[in-house]
Amino acid sequence: MKPIGLILATLLLFVLAACTSEQDAVSEPEAKPEAKNTTTEAAAPASEVSSDIPKEVQKPIKIAAIMQASLGTFSSQYIQGVEDQVEKFGGSVQVYNADNDLAKMATHLETAINQEVDGILIDHGRADALEPGVKRAVEKGIPVVVFDSDINVPGVTVIDQDDYSLAWDTLKTLAQDLNGEGEIVYVWVGGFAPMERRNAIYEAFQERYPNIKEIAKFGTASANTALDTQTQMEAILKQYPNKGDIDAVFAPWDEFAKGATRAIEQAGREEIKVYGIDMSDEDLQMMQKENSPWVSSAATDPAEVGRVQVRFVYQKIAGEETPEIFSLDPHLVKQSDLPEETISMDALGKYVDDWGSSEAATSPWMEKLTEQETK
Repeated sequence: MKPIGLILATLLLFVLAACTSEQDAVSEPEAKPEAKNTTTEAAAPASEVSSDIPKEVQKPIKIAAIMQASLGTFSSQYIQGVEDQVEKFGGSVQVYNADNDLAKMATHLETAINQEVDGILIDHGRADALEPGVKRAVEKGIPVVVFDSDINVPGVTVIDQDDYSLAWDTLKTLAQDLNGEGEIVYVWVGGFAPMERRNAIYEAFQERYPNIKEIAKFGTASANTALDTQTQMEAILKQYPNKGDIDAVFAPWDEFAKGATRAIEQAGREEIKVYGIDMSDEDLQMMQKENSPWVSSAATDPAEVGRVQVRFVYQKIAGEETPEIFSLDPHLVKQSDLPEETISMDALGKYVDDWGSSEAATSPWMEKLTEQETK
């Protein structure tokens, strides 16, 4: 009996040992996944943000913004939009102002190329001066986005404010207010792509409304465009001193509109109405002034123009497809739609539908890039 008992006891010990080992083998893996999951959850936010952003734009991007001229408040708010968008994306921007010298502008472009920036923005300028440099930039793999220029190079995106619509919206309003008949002054200067496009619509307008007569035409672009326009408009008012001699002024640039408005106000000739193009904080204040002759202006948000241009160049850097041509939708800002209290451009969207809310050139990763830079 003893041997049998011994055998049974030995077998029992083996069974207990196997059970204990089996429990250890089962309980060990349960603890390990718990620790692994905790670690993964803690690291997830950082990895998710970076993995959704194209690697090409995860480094600080260097942008060169080359301007034909920085004239007036439109230009300053445009640059503000460029700088704001680049900063939100964690990049840096160097602004070059050519002071309306196309040769100097071409030199700035060459400088930017030689510095091997990541992207180039061009504001105005003409193809005959800039296309060789733009082609060189593209050949070197530097993305280029152009605003308001006649440059036409494959792979380069050219954006504009839809100058044809801007001019027509303003001129149509002028014609309706005059009931298709009257005498007007035209303030204009050539040599700028947007001005040439706006003038093409003005010429069509003259054919469409033959009873609206142009009695005077002038204009210069300088460092003091608004002041020069004011002086020239004062001379026109002396030439046509009687009420009814002039019904309206078409000023397809806000610097022209500011100068014409001040001359009319100082002469006490508020019966003459001003119809402009472009908009800024200063323009809004002038339009909202009591009895202001400036009654309407077709415009896009200059800061939004700058932001859209930056977003396009970031899309190019990220390797995304972008259009060759893109026009931002303009809006008609009418004095009668504005509130009594003075407002700034930031509040204009409350009174003008869709103002400053363009979703153009947006990619899903841009929001994540902005969030990452904010953190």
